[in-house]
Amino acid sequence: MWSFKKATSSAASGRSASQRPPVANPLAARCAMALGVAAIALSLAGCIQPLYGPIGSGAPLAAELQAIEVEPIPDRIGHYVTNELIFGFNGTGSNVLPRYHLKVTVKERVQTPILDTVTGRATSATLIVDADYKLVTVPEGVEVATGVASTIASYDRFSNRLSNVRAARDAEIRDAKVLADNIRTRVSMALAALH
Repeated sequence: MWSFKKATSSAASGRSASQRPPVANPLAARCAMALGVAAIALSLAGCIQPLYGPIGSGAPLAAELQAIEVEPIPDRIGHYVTNELIFGFNGTGSNVLPRYHLKVTVKERVQTPILDTVTGRATSATLIVDADYKLVTVPEGVEVATGVASTIASYDRFSNRLSNVRAARDAEIRDAKVLADNIRTRVSMALAALH
């Protein structure tokens, strides 16, 4: 005959439900578990510091980021990256006396990974942009942060030349936004660790 009784894990291990060891006090076990979790949470609560909160000097990190002067970067992609960095560091538009100077060098290259076998033309392109950045203090010239940020954006190519130019420009704008955000995050971490 078929039985519709629910199989338990103790039945699978060879013990019946009546042979299980009884729990002394389930409420006490749950309270002990909750106290253990609370103790672990409280011990870790002081380990985490918000990135954009107050730093060691008491000033918020946003005030330090507003004091970064971005050197203009040549070429069109450099113009996009410069504008995104200025907006990312000081989106308020306020004039702050610069305490830091950021120099960024941008290199871009285009690869065409997919070719149409009939026409011999590229059907897509990949724009790769590398940015070397260096943040120094203004009066002393002490290096605070340095590094390389890279990003990749793909776009489709068409037989229409104007469409290709616009698609390439859109890829440059997307790359500039990602690069600026990446550099801003790295510089923020360096300034938070500095103070």
